[in-house]
Amino acid sequence: MHPALATALRRIAAREGCDRSALPPLYDAVDPEALTAVLESNGNVSVRFAYGDYRIELGPDPDEVTVINGAQ
Repeated sequence: MHPALATALRRIAAREGCDRSALPPLYDAVDPEALTAVLESNGNVSVRFAYGDYRIELGPDPDEVTVINGAQ
């Protein structure tokens, strides 16, 4: 799993007050392997996707992780 994805899931788990393993499967929202391939293929790529009640924005820097409540 890409480090940015792991960071996003840790932040969501913290907001939900649960362990990361208690969250719904990531693959219900996005293909984690395909997303990792995209993030690692180009240093200037940014991605956004909905995960449950959250909107996640990753990149282009691996440390750029935004988790926003209220996915639209």
